[in-house]
Order: sequence, then C-alpha cells, then structure tokens
Amino acid sequence: MTADQLDTLLLLGAVVLLVAIAAVRLSVGTGLPSLLLYLGLGVVLGENVLGVDFDDAQLAQALGYAALVIILAEGGLTTSWAEIRPAVPAAASLATLGTAVSVLVTGGAAHLLLGVDWRQALLIGAVLAPTDSAAVFSVLRRVPLPARLSGLLEAESGFNDAPVVILVVALSAVHAPTWWQLLGLIVVELAIGAVVGLGVGWVGAWWVRRIALPASGLYPLAVLALCVLAYGAAAVLHGSGFLAVYLAALFLGNARLPHRPATRGFVEGLGWLAQIGLFVMLGLLVTPKDLGSSILPALGVGLALLVVARPLAVWLSVGWLGVSRRERLLLSWAGLRGAVPVVLATVPGDDDIFNLVFVLVVVFTLVQGPTLPWVARRLGLITVGATQSLDIESSPLLRLDADLLQVHVDAGSKLAGVEVFELYLPTGASITLIVRDGAAFVPQPSTPLRIGDDLILVAAAATRGDVEKRLRAVSRGGRLAGWRRDSAR
Repeated sequence: MTADQLDTLLLLGAVVLLVAIAAVRLSVGTGLPSLLLYLGLGVVLGENVLGVDFDDAQLAQALGYAALVIILAEGGLTTSWAEIRPAVPAAASLATLGTAVSVLVTGGAAHLLLGVDWRQALLIGAVLAPTDSAAVFSVLRRVPLPARLSGLLEAESGFNDAPVVILVVALSAVHAPTWWQLLGLIVVELAIGAVVGLGVGWVGAWWVRRIALPASGLYPLAVLALCVLAYGAAAVLHGSGFLAVYLAALFLGNARLPHRPATRGFVEGLGWLAQIGLFVMLGLLVTPKDLGSSILPALGVGLALLVVARPLAVWLSVGWLGVSRRERLLLSWAGLRGAVPVVLATVPGDDDIFNLVFVLVVVFTLVQGPTLPWVARRLGLITVGATQSLDIESSPLLRLDADLLQVHVDAGSKLAGVEVFELYLPTGASITLIVRDGAAFVPQPSTPLRIGDDLILVAAAATRGDVEKRLRAVSRGGRLAGWRRDSAR
C-alpha cells in the first residue's frame, strides 16, 4: 500500500465511521437495531453500488472473530454480576440445552424445506442458534425490564457463542466427529475456557489493583489486554476462547478496579467500533444480486426458528427453573440474531448458507426489533422505579465503596407527589440532586417529586440492593409502600 492509497483509505474510513455514528441516532429514533443500518452501509459501499470490491470470506472470518472477541469483552466488562447472578442457571440451561434444541429443530426444518443432507442442515441450525445481546438491547434500552429477565438475556448471549462456535467448526470439518465425540469435545473445550477465563480474571484483577501505572489511560488498555490474553491462552490450549474472554471480562468488570468508569467508557467505544467495522465488512461481503434466490428459503427456515425452535428451546430449558409464562413468552420473541450467525456463516465457505443467513437476519430483525417493546408492555414486563448506574471518574466514591445512581420518575409512577423524606431510604443512601425541566437543584426533605424528574442518588455499595427495592416499592405503592402487601414486592 502506498502513502496515497493510505490517505484515501483513511479518508473513506473516517467518513464511514462518522456516518455509522450518526446512524445510531436514527436507530434510537426508529427502534431498529443499528446492525441493519451498518449492514446497509456495507452493501451501499460494495461492488454493486459504489464499487468497493471485497470478496475474501477467509479474511472476513478472521476479522469477524477478532471483532467478536472485542464485543464479548465489552459485554462482560459492562455486565453487572449482581443483576445476572440470579439468572445464571436459567441462562446456562438456555445456552446449552436450549441451543441443542434450537439446532435440532432448525436443522430438521432446513432438511425438509431445503432438501439438504443432515450434516449441512445441522450446520445451518448451529449457525443460526446464537442470539445477539446488542441487537436485543438496542431496541429495549428505553424499556426497563426486570433485572432477572434482562440479566438472563444478556448472560444467554454471552454464554451461547462458545458451544455454537465449537459445533460449527466441527460440522464444517472434512471428517466430522461422531455425536459422542462432538459432545466430549464441547465439554472439554468449555471446561478449559472456563478455567482459563476465571483464572485470568482473578489474577488480572489482583495485578491491576496493585500495579501503579503512571497514567490513568493505561488501565483500560491493561484490562482489555487481559481479556484478549484469556481468549488467546484458551485457544492455544484447545479450549473455548469465546467463553474465556467473556468470563475474564465479567470477572474484571465486577472487581471494582481503579479507574473503572474510564475503562467502561473505553471498552464501550471500542465495542461500537468493532460492531460498526464488523457489520460494514459483512455488508461489503454480500452480493445483492445473489440474494433473490435465498429469500424464500430464508423465510421458511426463519419462521421455523421463530415460531417453533426458539419457543420450544425456551420452554424446555427454563420452564422448570422458575421462569414465569410471561417471561418465557418474551424470551421466545427476544431471540434476535445478529453478528455471530453472519460471521459463522463464513466458516463453511458456502455462499448459499451465507446468503440465506444474511437474508434471515435482516428480515427477522425487521420483524422482531420494532415489536419487542410493544410485546414487553403487552406482557406487563415493565419495571417502574428502576435505577441506572452512572459511571464517573471519582476517587472518593471508589475509596468509600459507593455507587452513583439515577432514577427517572416516569408517567404513572407513584413516586410523583412523594416528598423526599417520605422515601425513607436506607442508611447510607441520599438524593443529592434533582434535575427538573433542564435545571438541577439540591432537594430539601420536604421537596415533592414530579413526573419527569431525574433523581441522582449516592448509595453505599452494601445498601444498593435495599435502595433499589425501596424505590421500586414506592413507585408501585406510593408513600404507603410497605404498608400494602402488593407494593412490597
């Protein structure tokens, strides 16, 4: 590459990145996952429109794996263990048993509808099995779900990549293993990945807390390097690198390390960059004129996945773990597909599979994405009085082991009209600021709350759970919360 070519490449890359960043605003306004906009941007840049020629599936696969490592690291580092911990058994069951059910049912549908042999049919089922948390939460970010349900969706998407990647690679091999060899391979690779991930997370957290780096910007780099180290170490040991990077990131993200807000901001930005680059690249890889023949097969397999495979996987894997019927219905509809299936579709080197998966992801994201908030509301799975963490770079808060929280007083919340002192927050928590109509002020004990207020609270980490429980109770029951049985839940 010459210097002139590099100049042109940097100019084009900057323009694409700025357009992709602006597209996030459009995504929030329309309710569509941003992945569709990035895929569309890649298609527009491709050889059939603006003429950028890119057809190297092997390079796309390698770069896709690298992007998924960053995306999984960002997911683990920004996930609250306290929120997902109650949902881990259900998420693990959904990521293993549920994935197996989804692969078998979708594979059976592909065998019947497409007329392919069982090996290729199961390969299609495996490629389509993993869900995408980024796609789900991009449309649910404005719809507060119960912590258990959002944690289950998030943990499932973090856990199910690992077994699916092993399955796709094995089924794509020249000599596929027998079913019992495949099962043993999955168990061994997951075990190695889990041990490496947790080990790197534990040692890394100990090291980061004790090392004195000369610049705060080095801490995010160190944490990200540890996550990538976990992936590489597990892969070299023939374990699951994807499970290792997610577990290491989850451990590090909840270890209260120095400069944690700066680390979170850094990895979120890098995660966005990885998603943008990944989807634009996949859009470049597709040839629009070849997609027409894949539309009907994609619709058939997609309907089987949406209407049969996903609900059956949810009912069989979490129905016996205390997940309510309404939650199972939402989980069935919230199985959005995104980055991972499209990347995995490059593994077999089969254009027909890639085109089918590409069309399926686009079409069914258009169907499920905009309707997810409506489904959540219809099922009554909206949490009122929910708190949201605010990340700021504050040494006193870190030293005092305290958290900064935000609460929005929504229309219909019985927080409206309640005076500050009537909240009776636990000891160690206090409302420090109220933002009302664009102006901020320090409240008095007698200050009444109003609809549209944003409350800024400081709470000791040990009391955070009690604070959130109290705010939810008052939001449901008003100032008499605690006296009424239904408001105490």
